[in-house]
Amino acid sequence: MAKKKYYVVWVGRKPGVYDDAGDALEQVEDYPGAKIKAYATSAEATMAYRQSAARTEDRELGALLLNAQRKNMPEGSKPDYMSIPEIDLNGWAVDAACSGNPGVMEYRGVELMTGRELFRVGPFEQSTNNIGEFLAIVHALSLMYSRGERHTIYSDSVTGMAWTRNKKVKTQLERNAKTENSFKLMERALGWLNTHTYDVKIRKWDTDRWGEIPADFGRKK
Repeated sequence: MAKKKYYVVWVGRKPGVYDDAGDALEQVEDYPGAKIKAYATSAEATMAYRQSAARTEDRELGALLLNAQRKNMPEGSKPDYMSIPEIDLNGWAVDAACSGNPGVMEYRGVELMTGRELFRVGPFEQSTNNIGEFLAIVHALSLMYSRGERHTIYSDSVTGMAWTRNKKVKTQLERNAKTENSFKLMERALGWLNTHTYDVKIRKWDTDRWGEIPADFGRKK
């Protein structure tokens, strides 16, 4: 006998959690852009739906704040990055910070719409900025994959994007006790890239035109 499944309708006629496959499918059949996912338990389905609803509320609040900011902006003032039409406001931005090369490194990712931090990893005792930029991109990809989401990823690192695209890292960092954690994470990241496929745009953040990437740690002098 097949195990009972629970269904979350993310996009459909009536989004929600369903314990009957027929009822769930009615919500998405012939519905443009429908999105549904099955879960093994009711608790998992309910938690996934609640987390998604919370993220939606965050984005909606961010949109309200953004609209208010635009309306109150003095005429002739320079618009911030969120008012630039080329930028996907539903995207994520990633960045790394490293004090020295090599040096102490950490990386993070944020939502463009709300500025909410999605993840922060580190600090690592000894690593490089390029390694952090690469790890940040792959971390964002794997997080989206686990959530069943798709967002444009913005990075200001050509090297990090190339390593991700080519599934290969080219670092001169010596592997030793201080750098071991970075190497282990790079191996995990490469393993993920070689065992998963993704349909996510990874775009270069245009720092010259848009200013510092929103995930920047703000430590530049």
